[in-house]
Amino acid sequence: MAAMHAIVHHRAPPPGRCCRGHGRSVVVRASAATVTTSIPGSAATVPDSPSAAFWDYNLLFRSQRAESPDPVVLRVTEGAIPPDFPAGTYYLAGPGMFTDDHGSTVHPLDGHGYLRSFRFDASGAAHYSARYVETAAKREEHDAGGASWRFTHRGPFSVLQGGSRVGNVKVMKNVANTSVLRWGGRVLCLWEGGEPYELDPRTLETIGPFDILGSLCGGTDEVARDASGEAAHHGRRQPWLQEAGIDVAARLLRPVLSGVYSMPAKRLLAHYKIDPKKNRLLMVACNAEDMLLPRSNFTFYEFDANFALVQKREFVLPDHLMIHDWAFTDSQYVLLGNRIRLDIPGSLLALTGTHPMIAALAVDPSRQSTPVYLLPRTPEAEAEASGRDWSVPIEAPSQMWSMHVGNAFEERNARGGINIQLHMSGCSYQWFNFHRMFGYNWLNKKLDPSFMNIAKGREWLPRLVQVSIDLDKRGTRRGCAVRRLSDQWTRPADFPAINPGFANRRSRFVYAGAASGSRRFLPYFPFDSVVKVDVSDGSARLWSVAGRKFVGEPVFVPTGSGEDDGYVLLVEYAVYDHRCHLVLLDARKIGERNAVVAKLEVPKHLTFPMGFHGFWADE
Repeated sequence: MAAMHAIVHHRAPPPGRCCRGHGRSVVVRASAATVTTSIPGSAATVPDSPSAAFWDYNLLFRSQRAESPDPVVLRVTEGAIPPDFPAGTYYLAGPGMFTDDHGSTVHPLDGHGYLRSFRFDASGAAHYSARYVETAAKREEHDAGGASWRFTHRGPFSVLQGGSRVGNVKVMKNVANTSVLRWGGRVLCLWEGGEPYELDPRTLETIGPFDILGSLCGGTDEVARDASGEAAHHGRRQPWLQEAGIDVAARLLRPVLSGVYSMPAKRLLAHYKIDPKKNRLLMVACNAEDMLLPRSNFTFYEFDANFALVQKREFVLPDHLMIHDWAFTDSQYVLLGNRIRLDIPGSLLALTGTHPMIAALAVDPSRQSTPVYLLPRTPEAEAEASGRDWSVPIEAPSQMWSMHVGNAFEERNARGGINIQLHMSGCSYQWFNFHRMFGYNWLNKKLDPSFMNIAKGREWLPRLVQVSIDLDKRGTRRGCAVRRLSDQWTRPADFPAINPGFANRRSRFVYAGAASGSRRFLPYFPFDSVVKVDVSDGSARLWSVAGRKFVGEPVFVPTGSGEDDGYVLLVEYAVYDHRCHLVLLDARKIGERNAVVAKLEVPKHLTFPMGFHGFWADE
């Protein structure tokens, strides 16, 4: 989540005090070590009370019913858009609607997808627009002729208060709210359990579902094959009786999940990867029944710049896993497995409708290690690693729930093997809870910030880590280690990002959303900072907002050939004033007083709730 000696933990300001400066550089000291920090001034002081923290947190997830199909020119309130800032569009996916007009409040992960667009033209002007993704669920739950909303779908994470509970099988509520991608001339909004939705890149008008697994990949038949016609790859198998039982259960579950719960045979993961070396888009899907069985099926797809399928490879793993994000290198697909199990009592409560459907699953902390699956990306890579069974994971020495991956790469070592490194975020199994994420409480229809700010947050919440794997020339493991990405930055951090031109090769800088600890009752989340970690020496530089403001995921916009030649884009949420600003940071100056290059204000009536993942599309 290192190479500097005499570095100690970054220390937050004393409780009740806000670490603020007025356009000057602030250095937060911790014994002999320092974290260079830039914290702008704020017109709003931080109220030091649990009540204020509670309402600030909930205001971050307030519904926005208004859309802006016609682009609005954004006002620059600080600095100026730099002349070298490229023409392009920053798309930000996330939920927009949480509360209907009939008493129901849903989990943020079940909120209807609301796509924001910040378009920069060659003249230096910036335009904002936003529209809801017209999914099938949205069309059913929103009165197109008026302003009324009535939630009818439970969704995986929510409990309806004003709708049907018992017997409600509308679980797979594809809200297309998790991530966004522009590739092959198409803009796609993705969700973790269904097909993407395509939107017009300029108007954001929904074109419709994009049947990527069917029309482009040759269908979702039971036995997938790769581009050479090779059948699914099976490694080690369970004992034959257990394997036969799983086969029977899978055959019985598929028609139930499809016919009753409308689950697709394969569910596409929301996180994708782009390989700049080959100019390819990489995506992965798993089978619908995988959530309920101790066997996991992963199908990897690679598309060229025109969205033509180049490669398709499927792997069957004898483990009960949940994957949210993943990685790739020149020769491997990399999965850090999150082990789960079926929760029988939770399943019964979920079926009654009094608990979220996700309560049927629970984390499985029975093993004190993290399984790392290295799956050969090509037949050549599989042949080269003849000394290793890819279906047997490399067990990383510490238990960690994998969150997000910033970068992964491989390099040849002196022995003819390869070294693989991942820069990523992970949290503790002791903290992770499916239906309590974001502090969702379906009984009082509020979000409880205390779940995201527990006393052991520094140890349990997401942190930046480096995973290193050493293989010999036959692919056999020689070593595996997990350590913090920076010994200087030990506070919670997530959403790691890099210069996209440096994906799949050694990179030096990682940017992530982080918590400065300046809020006594919100010390860990929501994030209020961007941390820039120099992996080469473990140093960390910080830019923070002050007062009652939070920040979202950072996205890097390159402008030159150097790794930190460019700008970091992020949204600043001023909850006390109900405003949003798009912030441009000079990537080289993070930690200095003049890191902010420009701030652009979204009109107040269009202020939006917290987004999830964004994408920069250079024109």
